[in-house]
Amino acid sequence: VPNLQGPRYVSPAPNGGFVVSEECGDVKVFMSSRKLLCSLSSKYGHQFGNPAGVCVDVDGSILVADEQRRTVHLFPEHGAPVCLVSAGLRRPAGVACSSFGHLFVADAGENCVKVFKYCVRPP
Repeated sequence: VPNLQGPRYVSPAPNGGFVVSEECGDVKVFMSSRKLLCSLSSKYGHQFGNPAGVCVDVDGSILVADEQRRTVHLFPEHGAPVCLVSAGLRRPAGVACSSFGHLFVADAGENCVKVFKYCVRPP
């Protein structure tokens, strides 16, 4: 996949595609054919500081750690972005999520992994 602006982290998506964070401050979503599906900043009107780790949960929502803003946002397929973590992170880098609704954040600023619980699907 050419023409990325400083690719940093990549994660597979359930549809066979993948998600890539870029140093320039954007996150791009690609289809299985490697064709650009969308840019999260364009689709959601969201401005990233320095997007780092990305992952996709069981619902197909994209989670992005932002090192500069010290946050983790969830971008659902439909609807507005949701800030999942807005405090307690010094330098969030990598992220991963489990099918049980656990969010794992590698905090490079504190040399640890922080674990959060979020609601994957309404009860």
